[in-house]
Amino acid sequence: MKRGIAIALFASAVLLAGVTQAQDSSATWDGLVQVESKKLDVVFLMPGADFREYTKVMLDPTEVAFEKNWQRDFNRSTSSLSTRVSDRDVERAITGAVAAAGEIFAAAWAEGGYAVVQHPGPDVLRVRTGVLNVTVNAPEVDSASRTRTYSSEAGQATFFVEVRDSQTNALLGRAVDQRIVGDNLRTWRTRSSNRADFSTEVKRWAEISVTGLGELKALSPVEPSTAP
Repeated sequence: MKRGIAIALFASAVLLAGVTQAQDSSATWDGLVQVESKKLDVVFLMPGADFREYTKVMLDPTEVAFEKNWQRDFNRSTSSLSTRVSDRDVERAITGAVAAAGEIFAAAWAEGGYAVVQHPGPDVLRVRTGVLNVTVNAPEVDSASRTRTYSSEAGQATFFVEVRDSQTNALLGRAVDQRIVGDNLRTWRTRSSNRADFSTEVKRWAEISVTGLGELKALSPVEPSTAP
């Protein structure tokens, strides 16, 4: 289906204000114009943006945040104290996800032929990403008792990407995509399986981002009527 820790949560709250606006099908977003996309739910581009000069990328740390009240609602749904999600569980999940997502995005851009650099330059595109609104249907928590949790899907998440010129900080584009994570077969969910399912989805988003930039290069200077 297409459709913290304080720093990560605060950052995601700022992003989600924009994500909500985008998903409300507004035609513009901070001067960007919405274009059609077959791969992502919503895509906005700056009219006339020219992506041909960018051969390198500067990646901001990926922002990761659970859906607001997910931990509280999940804990209310379970009758056993031993299966509740603790603040430590959430903090560990976010820390691990930020590191893993960073590695995935860096590898995807490098495999796509873009040098991943640490400093701005005339040929450097700054890429900001977020994996937000994360929910885990059957999280595995630290517990003295042996428990098994089952779910049809691993969970869901919303992807956010923003690209800017690294020197001027000029906003060039944004995209948002929401997906169900994992297959639709009811199965035993573990920490490892949840991590693998979410990693698979992040890899897909990373590949779409790299491919998308290549398409925009071919069409630059970009006009909304011709953008992919």
